[in-house]
Amino acid sequence: MFKDFYAQRGEYVVISAEQASRFAKGVAGDYNPIHNPDARRFCVPGDLLFTLVLVKFGLSRQMEFRFTNMVSADIPLQFSEADNGDIHVCDDGGKCYLQVVRGGEVTHDEAAIEAFARCYVAFSGKNFPHYLKPLMEQHGVMFNPKRPLVIYDSMGFSLERLDGFSPDLALTRSSLDVQGKRADALLEFSIESAGEAVGVGSKKLVVSGLCDYNATEMASIVDEFYRLKAAYEAA
Repeated sequence: MFKDFYAQRGEYVVISAEQASRFAKGVAGDYNPIHNPDARRFCVPGDLLFTLVLVKFGLSRQMEFRFTNMVSADIPLQFSEADNGDIHVCDDGGKCYLQVVRGGEVTHDEAAIEAFARCYVAFSGKNFPHYLKPLMEQHGVMFNPKRPLVIYDSMGFSLERLDGFSPDLALTRSSLDVQGKRADALLEFSIESAGEAVGVGSKKLVVSGLCDYNATEMASIVDEFYRLKAAYEAA
């Protein structure tokens, strides 16, 4: 599963800029320029780290992911499990990028893991413009158009069961808590399987460098998003 998006080198996982970019666009539908291989401030999508945790440790009924640092390309990462079951993703210098707390039943069924990972990542990749643009417009704020900065802070979910799993995610509520030049965006979602509610979850994003909402500049950013999407799909 997802072997095209990382390389295993001994005990370390290494993700190239090209692999990370291909995951962002091809799996998540995320065309944020920060995931382009030639981006000056390139970073590996948090959703790829999320996916690799599920691949390596299974899907638990309760999981909480906290992203603590941005991952650059080609950094050797160690995915390790503590005695209490917590998972840490750190580099060879001990810098931690992701912390995972989990509980409850675990499944290692590849079909269930891949279905849930792809389902969540496709939902998560719609941060912008689908979810964030309406929130920012509603509150009269937006990120700096010259240097948009949206940070993936954390996500968590709780599942009622793991058997017979064919998940589908839907946004149920979104909110934006503006605090001066930054804001916390909370995206809450339901998890269904074959039309039956099987869980809930939420994702938190931090939007920095806020300024007054400008409809013309926002329209240009959205147009660029869809231009990049069309160019990728055409290729």
